[in-house]
Amino acid sequence: MPFSAAPPASAEPSALSASLDNARHLSSLLRALHFQDHATCFATASGLRVTVEDAKCVQAKILHFSSLYLQADIFQEFAVQEESVVFRINLSVLLDCLTIFGTSSLPGTSTALRMCYRGYGYPLMLFLEEGGVVTVCKINTQEPEELLDFDFCSTKVVNKIILQSEGLREAFAELDMTSEVLQITMSPDKPYFRLSTFGNAGSAHLDYPRDSDLMEAFHCNQTQTNRYKISLLKPSTKALALSCKVSIRTDAQGFLSLQYMIRNEDGQICFVEYYCCPDEDITEAEL
Repeated sequence: MPFSAAPPASAEPSALSASLDNARHLSSLLRALHFQDHATCFATASGLRVTVEDAKCVQAKILHFSSLYLQADIFQEFAVQEESVVFRINLSVLLDCLTIFGTSSLPGTSTALRMCYRGYGYPLMLFLEEGGVVTVCKINTQEPEELLDFDFCSTKVVNKIILQSEGLREAFAELDMTSEVLQITMSPDKPYFRLSTFGNAGSAHLDYPRDSDLMEAFHCNQTQTNRYKISLLKPSTKALALSCKVSIRTDAQGFLSLQYMIRNEDGQICFVEYYCCPDEDITEAEL
């Protein structure tokens, strides 16, 4: 449903303006990031990136963060008047506003959304319309905090596989989630790709051959075995549930990148990226 009610005219143009025919597409994706209350929004002419970070002072290393990237063509309208627009926002409040008409809709109905942000110090304005009823929400923005740059570029990737999400969903259902860690082995030789847990019922391993029907790409240069706290990985299962494919990458230090490809009801594609550092408490002897 196109947005029929135009926002009030303003003497100052919006630094960022965007519209969506169905706000629930956006709210379902943002829920995949909702493991912290605040998010940083970064907009350029190419699209909008929303990042959530959970940083703890453990050897000055961030534990994990996740970001949602929406290309400009996902929106029916998308305009950025500056080179880049950055602001911090309460993600919980944003989700409440996006679902003000409810989380589900009657067949044939949807909630149209228009977002406007005039720039530094101004609130984010949301105009939501469903069934001819328009609701206006004003959400205060905050000074953006500097996000840690993982510098996880493609040239530093040691191992990478692309797996159908169905395979990873089945793995999380079968492995023992009473384990504190998930051990990931990626290797050019057997077992190729192995997920292991160490829970109350003992050790459990799940192997994927490189020629598995679920494996879409396999690029492993060396054997790596790293452990990651399951408590840090669990928030990423929200994105996993929505996705059709997942790219799993590691660099030389064992930092893990999970990139989920999500296709909405209209066939448009966006990505949720999730980064997690290896468990510092695991010694080489334990591996």
